[in-house]
Amino acid sequence: MSDNLKKNTTVPGGSFLENSILKKISQQIVDKRAVIMVAFLAACVYCALSVGRVRVNNDITSFLPLDTDTRRGLTIMENEFTTYASANVMLANTTYERASAAAEKIAQLDHVTGVTFDDSPAHFVDSAALLTISFDGASDDPNVVAAMNDIRTLTAGFDTYTSSNIGADLLGEIAQQMVGVVALAAVVIIAVLLFTSRSYFEVVIFLIVFSVAALLNMGTNFWLGEISSITNSIAVILQLALAIDYAIIFSHRYQDEIDFFPTEREALIEALSKSIIEISSSSLTTISGLVALMLMQFRLGYDLGLVLSKGIICSMLTVFLLMPGLIASFFRPLRKTAHRSHVPDITGWGRFLMKTRVVFVALFVIIVPIAIWCSGRTEYAFNDAGIDELKYSESRAAARKITGTFANDTTIAVLVPSGNYEAEKQFLREASALDKVKTVTGLANIEIEDGKVLTDSYTPRMFSMLLNIDFEEAEMLYAAYGVENGQYQPIFGNSETYSVPLIDMFLFLFEKIDQGIVTLDADAQQTLDSLRGELERGEAQLRGENWDRMVITADVPIEGEKSVALVNELRALADGRYGEGECLVIGDVTSAKELADTFNGDSLLISLLTIAFVFLILIFTFKSVAGAAILVFVIQGSIWINFTFPYLTHTRASFVTNMIVSAIQMGATIDYAIVIMSRYLDQKKLHPPREAMAMAVSESFPTVMTSGTIMTVAGILIAYRVTDVYIGHIGLAVGRGALISVILVLSVLPQLIVLLDKVIEKTTFRKKTTTGGAVE
Repeated sequence: MSDNLKKNTTVPGGSFLENSILKKISQQIVDKRAVIMVAFLAACVYCALSVGRVRVNNDITSFLPLDTDTRRGLTIMENEFTTYASANVMLANTTYERASAAAEKIAQLDHVTGVTFDDSPAHFVDSAALLTISFDGASDDPNVVAAMNDIRTLTAGFDTYTSSNIGADLLGEIAQQMVGVVALAAVVIIAVLLFTSRSYFEVVIFLIVFSVAALLNMGTNFWLGEISSITNSIAVILQLALAIDYAIIFSHRYQDEIDFFPTEREALIEALSKSIIEISSSSLTTISGLVALMLMQFRLGYDLGLVLSKGIICSMLTVFLLMPGLIASFFRPLRKTAHRSHVPDITGWGRFLMKTRVVFVALFVIIVPIAIWCSGRTEYAFNDAGIDELKYSESRAAARKITGTFANDTTIAVLVPSGNYEAEKQFLREASALDKVKTVTGLANIEIEDGKVLTDSYTPRMFSMLLNIDFEEAEMLYAAYGVENGQYQPIFGNSETYSVPLIDMFLFLFEKIDQGIVTLDADAQQTLDSLRGELERGEAQLRGENWDRMVITADVPIEGEKSVALVNELRALADGRYGEGECLVIGDVTSAKELADTFNGDSLLISLLTIAFVFLILIFTFKSVAGAAILVFVIQGSIWINFTFPYLTHTRASFVTNMIVSAIQMGATIDYAIVIMSRYLDQKKLHPPREAMAMAVSESFPTVMTSGTIMTVAGILIAYRVTDVYIGHIGLAVGRGALISVILVLSVLPQLIVLLDKVIEKTTFRKKTTTGGAVE
């Protein structure tokens, strides 16, 4: 290490270092850099080990408010019921006979519990056959996955389309795609940094700082317990795009200061003390947008906002604490690879803006009302299937092919308090009569014999006739059931009239056979075995500890008035049988409706809070109400323009795109406007307004171009390299929004600031002097 970096190095007048708290802090950081670097190394090791332990949730409905019916119902179903895997397999361009033969072969496979196929329009249309296959395990059960692979082998000779999540590793697929995105983005980022750098080696330092900050953020996600798959996928690249300026600001500040100090140490301390204020101020607007995101009712906003806010803090700490040590360690390569700036001087563009005066402002004023109107009419989707994909997905293409050929049934679950089988039976009967309802399934309509269902009560004699066992055996079985359940009629009363729901007696009998207490003859055992598997699967799917579940399929879309009307009818029927508010009706229909309801409130809330937070920060930054309003207006204009594109291109984007990206775009790209305003105010002290703005545009260009290009490219890469529709649309909106913001900041904003310069002056707060004058 050079003597220039030793702690005991002094310069004339060096006592000024102790005149500021920031300089004292900076001195400690620079002097303790070796200890700090070791601490960062240890933190990186910990975070690298923690990354794999982060739990990722890919169910977007789990982020609904806890008091919504869908969230409550899904929690109940997860805790009390088993959901077995299923698959829809369409065999196109085939005959009925060939498809029927394939269905019979599939039905014989291990772990396949049933194949539904017939010649009705629901299963055979225009040489296309739809096989609905059910299994005896969950979608991630290895046996079920193996059975699904066997089905693919059996249907290899057909033109096959499969819709199922069996064996699908969605998180792994997204992670693999994001690796490609990050790799491509890294190439672009390096190219941009090399272009805007002052030293080629500083790009190496930037990459180290970015990597460490990203690793710290990813590893500390383990502390949160669980994060969404959307957050897990895009947080790293958004963190990079949002915080890339911090390292650049510090590095360039250091290179500015090195010419004024005889030692690298003193230059580092001076640069760091100045950068802490500048970077912290820059981060406030970004974090304010993310904090607004965290206040959404829909908790995905909280999830993403928290992780990105943490990422911003990790990035700042890495720049403040680790980067000084890296610069100190590599100051020689930094000097040797120093070069002239490759960034062009665009003062000419700034002068052109000043000569054209209000041309871009006029265009902006014309476009903004149109953008507000169009963005307000953009149609958003509240379920996966309704979102237009940006990148081709084989599984989504297969699902579209199936739904385009056959009726697109929607499944609705009704949860009712358990035990009231008569009410359940009546509900199922009434629900089956509703318009658009195709099938209803519950314990109370599973037929065992003619006119009798699984929940009907059987006497000992009826049960003995069903299983073909002696009446005396049935009587003893009923007596044992009564004693175990505190019912003594079969012992002390008339056992002939004592009755028990059939499903309860079957399950009791299964338990006693398994315990070796009851033994049946071969014929009765064979009859029972033929029923047992189906009964146990039915009970696991339809009866829980406290709730019973009924499943309804209907010919309605997931979103729309007809779907909501059907849900309301089902809820009214359930309330009539069980009491108002005692039942839950849930499914993709209710999820979409509740997501739409939260969107309407959250969208306005996020916009207002983000604008308010940023506006207040800008007032404190520039001490001008008009100045703050101008900056916010231009960036908000870019947001309105951004969300006109889905309307103009007739694209249905995900609803989360609007809420998340509007907050990120305001919080992040307002920095571009801040840079322009700051440079302008500095130059206006020395030059007339028009010349000051021309110079400010040129000085701001490297910062705006670097950050804007990286955010734009990162967003576009995510959009067209990731098959997940939620992530893709967020990426597209982020990239498009960054590009629009850059264009407006480098065209509209300079003209608007100069045009309203007098207004900015009049609304600027000034401190009064002791003589009654005023100073800024």
